Amino acid sequence: MDKKQREFKVLLVDDEDIFREATARQLSVRGFIVLTAESGEAAVESIKTDPPEVVVLDQQMPGMHGSDTFIAIKAIDPLIEVIMLTGNTSVDNAIEMMQMGTFDYLMKPINIDELLYKIEDAYTRKKLNEKQQREAKQ
Repeated sequence: MDKKQREFKVLLVDDEDIFREATARQLSVRGFIVLTAESGEAAVESIKTDPPEVVVLDQQMPGMHGSDTFIAIKAIDPLIEVIMLTGNTSVDNAIEMMQMGTFDYLMKPINIDELLYKIEDAYTRKKLNEKQQREAKQ
């Protein structure tokens, strides 16, 4: 993947400092504008002030759980695409989150190239949904 500058923001939400910082660095090097949050609560506040196009959200966090954070994000802006990450989950939980509207569900440890493709696909879907919404209002 080339190092082209991407013109959209990605919010990376994870309570594991090392994972969050390393992944944010890898995304930045590849041209993404990366914001980070260490909790669901911090993610919600960040989205209110500086909304991203795509959120990469850890499922298992202390405090506000990933599922609750996802619901709060969609309440703020239903067009923000969310990719869930987890280290341990059941297939049922993944299916439930997909039915609720997450863009995708990835298992940790993640493959950075797979994450890059998912982020770009999520951004593409967000832009299509925004276009459809604009056209529906005309």
